[in-house]
Amino acid sequence: MNAILLTILVLPLLAAGALWSVPAAIGDRLAAAYGSVISGLVLVGSVLLWPQHGGWFAYGPHDAPATEIDVPWIPSLGVRFHVGVDSISVPLIVLTALLTFLCCLYSLKITPRIGRTRSLIALLLVIETGVIGTFSALDLVLFFVCFEIVLIPMWLVIDIWGDHHDAAGRKRAANTFVLMTVFGSALMLLGFLLVQRVAGTFDIVELTSSPVAGGHGIPLAAALLIAVGLAVKVPLWPLHIWLPDAHAKAPTVGSVLLAGVLLKLGTYGMIRILVPVLPDATATIAPYLGAFSTVAIVAGSLACLAQTDVKRLIAYSSVGHMGFIGLGISTLSPAGLRGALFANIAHGLITGLLFFLAGAIKDRHDTSDLRAIGRALYARLPRIAALLTFACLASLGLPGLAGFWGEMLVLLGAYDPAPWLPRTTFLVFMVIAGLGTVLTAAYFLRLVRNLCQGDPAEHPPAAFAVDLSRIELITWAPLITLTVLLGVWPGLLLHQWSAL
Repeated sequence: MNAILLTILVLPLLAAGALWSVPAAIGDRLAAAYGSVISGLVLVGSVLLWPQHGGWFAYGPHDAPATEIDVPWIPSLGVRFHVGVDSISVPLIVLTALLTFLCCLYSLKITPRIGRTRSLIALLLVIETGVIGTFSALDLVLFFVCFEIVLIPMWLVIDIWGDHHDAAGRKRAANTFVLMTVFGSALMLLGFLLVQRVAGTFDIVELTSSPVAGGHGIPLAAALLIAVGLAVKVPLWPLHIWLPDAHAKAPTVGSVLLAGVLLKLGTYGMIRILVPVLPDATATIAPYLGAFSTVAIVAGSLACLAQTDVKRLIAYSSVGHMGFIGLGISTLSPAGLRGALFANIAHGLITGLLFFLAGAIKDRHDTSDLRAIGRALYARLPRIAALLTFACLASLGLPGLAGFWGEMLVLLGAYDPAPWLPRTTFLVFMVIAGLGTVLTAAYFLRLVRNLCQGDPAEHPPAAFAVDLSRIELITWAPLITLTVLLGVWPGLLLHQWSAL
């Protein structure tokens, strides 16, 4: 299994380098198929890591990764190339591999107008390497390096292949994304250095086994720096200012990976590093994390009600959904943490599907502005409209679909947080977050009403408008299937985290 882990880590990076070495004319013609094969192999490898956890690595202070590679990297600094997977990281690695594969598959027929498919696919593979590296890193410095690897490729994806109508806007969105994330990463690195100063190691397994005690002084400073750095990536309110423009200007595949995978790096870091390594300091800041997360739920929902652009609306919905995940983490309770882990996966599947659908609608109308698209999508593009309605219902938390269970467990965690946290405070968070679910239903149902319903005579179908294509159906089918499967069988994931 170690060989499989190492392969899925290095294969996308080596494949990206090989693709860049091919002449542009040939590379552009073969890039999507080549990327589909490589990312497909990575997906198969990530799935093979899953069944071998017969007694899944139960997340706790005395556990060790089930699959692990640990060799010296920078001995003078005590930094090691230490990677491993467990029940927390494997589902996220599979999600990353799946969405990257689907983005490459989607690009077989649907590519940005600017072309340069070779470079786009190569950058997607580099992003895959960075994300899988982050999810498997068990050394703080290695975590930071992999965390940073994804920045430049995503910056280029937004800047080069983004909205062709607004060159200045996409450049501004790309620059804001990279600057905000680098700022957060710098704070996170400072926190890691403080942890090393106190504990004498960067190794996450050692730090989890012997956590840094104390809720004040250096441990508290480290927790604050790490929490803020990761919150930029999540992003939590008010650090979310880079997200709406980045999504609105990114190409479809960029939005899918940004929402489905990159946002999870922040919440994963909180669960993997912040909670177990600095437990006392995390307990000190948990009510504040819960407060900002709750504000994110409401603020994101209210912002959605004011949007006239479908991609910006979905982007703001992510702010609210990631707020639920942040609230679950802040409860430090088994139910809250399980809810956060489940919601991470559900959000990646559902929001990935939503951005695929938004991209399809934009491709057919050359805009994502709801006022320009018009209404009566049921009449003009019935299959796409039906899938959009399905994805909206899943995202608002309809029982029986994947979006329900994470939010329910998070609210349950807020009702009964860790004993050392102020229960009354979290009950208030639970009530406000519950109201946020009502607002979520309101803006998604409003989107369906304004975009899909209406008199077909007032909005006749465009001559170029082709309903669901074969490649779109093939690409989206796994996301639809998994959204239903996890909705009716949540234990597929939840029982893996039963030891939390």
